[in-house]
Amino acid sequence: MRRSRLGRSAVEITELSFGAAAIANLFTEVTPAQAAATVDAAWDEGVRSFDTAPHYGLGLSERRLGEALRGRPRDAFTVSTKAGRLLEPLPPGAAGADALSEGFAVAPTHRRRWDFSADGVRRSIEDSLQRLGLDRVDTVYLHDPDDHEEAAFREAYPALEKLRAEGVVRAIGAGMNQTAMLTRFLRDTDVDAVLCAGRFTLLDSSALTELLPEAAARGRAVVVGGVFNSGLLADPRPGATYDYAAAPAHLLDRALRMEAVAHRHGVPLRAAALHHPLGHPAVAGVLLGARSPEEVRDAAALLRTPVPDALWEELRAEGLLGAPDGEAA
Repeated sequence: MRRSRLGRSAVEITELSFGAAAIANLFTEVTPAQAAATVDAAWDEGVRSFDTAPHYGLGLSERRLGEALRGRPRDAFTVSTKAGRLLEPLPPGAAGADALSEGFAVAPTHRRRWDFSADGVRRSIEDSLQRLGLDRVDTVYLHDPDDHEEAAFREAYPALEKLRAEGVVRAIGAGMNQTAMLTRFLRDTDVDAVLCAGRFTLLDSSALTELLPEAAARGRAVVVGGVFNSGLLADPRPGATYDYAAAPAHLLDRALRMEAVAHRHGVPLRAAALHHPLGHPAVAGVLLGARSPEEVRDAAALLRTPVPDALWEELRAEGLLGAPDGEAA
């Protein structure tokens, strides 16, 4: 599987990265055996880049991913995790928040506390290493600092930069569902990469306006997540979700028209959605979550599926893609 470097760092990721949120009981329970088998399937398909976060399942994602990778040659894979939420144990008998209020079907044994202080970043990474059971993580992203912009730039980012200089991590960045602050990270800091979810898809090309040109101009990398916009581009139908809410009628109609074009070219819409970001020079890879070996194998098959130029041309001719300048196709 093709690899790309994260900016000017020495970290290389495979063009398909495994997102480990789903194996931490995202929305519904995943058994330990199924979680392990899912990571094994990703490895068998050639995936060597794995992404997790303390937020995912109150640390369950990091624990399960670390267990599944244990025993494999450490230099053969890369792991990214995130900082910004600390997990604090709840006293015995204390009532925790509804676990599903944050999307994960786990017992509320801890509470998440936002912390973008320098000390918080260091503690977060130390805790992550303990849960993962690894000697190091390769990349750390500041996780969803939307409402903590001042602290993220004044305290959290300098802490990451120092940790990179000390060799504790090899690459640093930020991960968000928006482009404006990620673009600021590219302009105002020395991040290696940004993780952008849902903003460079067949239905949302907003990352093309500033984020991707900025990354390309500065030699930084973008990892793209959310290529299916939470479901609509995987299976466009009434009731499908777009960014975790019911898809608006106009987007459902657009996705159905895209699906018809893809079918005329003998390509599943899912394959077109997965390939779409990879044509942009700033994009190092696509991050895709999976909760079963079948989903992993499907993703790998989609990546191997050729997407003809004629498909992109027809999508543009039908007015279904964004402006062609810089379009990844």
